[in-house]
Amino acid sequence: MIDISKNKIGEKATFSGYKSLGMSFPKDEARKRIRILVWFLVGGFLFLFLPWTQNIRSNGFVTALRPDQRPQTVHSIIAGRIENWYVSEGDYVQKGDTVLMVSEIKDDYFDPQLLERTQLQVNAKNLSALSYSEKVKSLEVQIQALKENNVLRKEQAENRLRMAELQVTSDSIRFEQAKVNFKIGEDQLRRAKNLYEEGLRSLTDFEQRELRFQEVQASMIAAENDLLKSQNARIAAMIELNAIDNDFRDRMAKSTADMYEAMSARYDAEATATKLENQYTNYEVRTGFRYILAPQEGYITRAIQVGIGETIKEGAEIISILPANAQLAVEMYVSPVDFPLMRIGNRVRFIFDGWPAIVFSGWPQITNGTFGGVVHAIDNFSGPDGKYRILVVEDPQDKPWPDALRIGSGADGIALLNDVPLWYELWRQLNGFPPDYYTARQKSENRK
Repeated sequence: MIDISKNKIGEKATFSGYKSLGMSFPKDEARKRIRILVWFLVGGFLFLFLPWTQNIRSNGFVTALRPDQRPQTVHSIIAGRIENWYVSEGDYVQKGDTVLMVSEIKDDYFDPQLLERTQLQVNAKNLSALSYSEKVKSLEVQIQALKENNVLRKEQAENRLRMAELQVTSDSIRFEQAKVNFKIGEDQLRRAKNLYEEGLRSLTDFEQRELRFQEVQASMIAAENDLLKSQNARIAAMIELNAIDNDFRDRMAKSTADMYEAMSARYDAEATATKLENQYTNYEVRTGFRYILAPQEGYITRAIQVGIGETIKEGAEIISILPANAQLAVEMYVSPVDFPLMRIGNRVRFIFDGWPAIVFSGWPQITNGTFGGVVHAIDNFSGPDGKYRILVVEDPQDKPWPDALRIGSGADGIALLNDVPLWYELWRQLNGFPPDYYTARQKSENRK
């Protein structure tokens, strides 16, 4: 009650006989306040020595650990026009399933018999190359025949030259014999003339001797003529031998030139045939690109190109696919001041979007609703925002992550570090030091 009266009831009545009324009056109130304050101070001081788990908190999102299991877009390799869709958004597709079909929009590929006609060109060029190959073989046989014929002709010409030389030798011997006969006949004629003049021989004997001398002279002239003929025959044989070599060289040069020309034509035909075969293969492969196939197993999430008859460019994005059965991981980012403290194998606790949790960041033992992870990879370079990317996978020693967790979900990560007293953590926070600052520096010095 409000104490506004000067009359005190305690002076007129005693309450010692009323136990419950005596208990309602305050006694020694200041001492109780001091005792409560002391207990609060003692409790707060002891609270400062409680263990505290240092941590680095960072936001991230769920992704796939393997690059080939992350969401991807399917591109069109060729430019075309959409003709037919075979899937819709949300469908589950296997690898190799047809997603849509496009038709050609370039006039180079409008011909419906493009492959058949290209194949005919390839066959024609192959036959042309084959004919040139046969021509080369024929010329090689011809060159070989020329070589063999040249050997025989040279042997024949050499034999003729040898015969001509022997004939020259024989005719020269006969000519020498004729000259000797001529000299003897001349001497005999002179003696016969002297004898006739002296009257020792008759005129008839002298005339007969003169006739024989004329015959000897004619024989000498005939022998000389035969010698000149045989010498001319030898010269002709030598000329023929040289002509054989010249003719052989001319024929060989012509045949070799024809052979190399045929070989060049064959190589040109083979090169053209190879180019056409490559073109045919490109046409054949391009025909297969008209059907856009699913690159892997997954779900169709979004159709980027829509409608029938819409034209798309080369490399244009068509649809996006979310791979099924992907190994999930969390992609989180830490600041440069906390990056040196992260190690492969560090424990991380996650709060996923949609799963409620009661979190005591300094006491993970009493935290409820979080999921465990282990640092799997750390980037060695910072991103555009100056932070470092860290990939965290599911902790096999902890409870599994939710089955309904999907790629792209948000995740609040708490990387657990060393256990320190609470006063040390408060002192660190007040000074703005990173977690485990001095311990990390001491470890670095020990490693050095």
